[in-house]
Amino acid sequence: MESLRPEDVLKFLDLVNRLKHSSRRGWEFSEIKNHEQIAGHMYAMGIMTFLLGNDSKLDRFKCLQLALVHDLAECIVGDITPHDNITVDKKHAMEDEAMKELTSLVGSEIGSLIYNLYKEYEAKETPEAKFVKDLDRFDMLFTAAHYEQRDGTPKKLQEFFDSTEGKFQHPYIRKLVLSLEQRRNSETVNSVEESNS
Repeated sequence: MESLRPEDVLKFLDLVNRLKHSSRRGWEFSEIKNHEQIAGHMYAMGIMTFLLGNDSKLDRFKCLQLALVHDLAECIVGDITPHDNITVDKKHAMEDEAMKELTSLVGSEIGSLIYNLYKEYEAKETPEAKFVKDLDRFDMLFTAAHYEQRDGTPKKLQEFFDSTEGKFQHPYIRKLVLSLEQRRNSETVNSVEESNS
């Protein structure tokens, strides 16, 4: 294994650790107080890769790796949202440049591994990348439902549910989404009944 310069590793860690303190900006635009940071989102996705049963044909370790790197570029470019009026092509180009800069700090072996995982996720062609994209969307919905319940604001974040309608591919994640929506609808009914009593 190649020897990495400690100063480059420290710079890499300085950059990626920004994600522990960088907001998921969609929640800011929705005026959600005390919302998650980017690293928290990536952590939640990583934990969800353990939901894959032993009978799954997916590579759980590859899914975990994809979950951990999928938003790394945001430590340099930030969390770009549709509110920023940046085209999808421009966003991808900015993130690609950020990943090249970031991965150059950890040598060719580790850097290539991280960069190639990022590109695999972006291409969404492998079964693992498709599954992790489903996790990305599901975590957003799960978090939205949590904020609605926590803040007593039923259906406030419906736009996040609308934006993912019909986009989930993995059968188990589809079941989770259905169960989440049923729970969310039940909580909404209970909230309305409580306010009317």
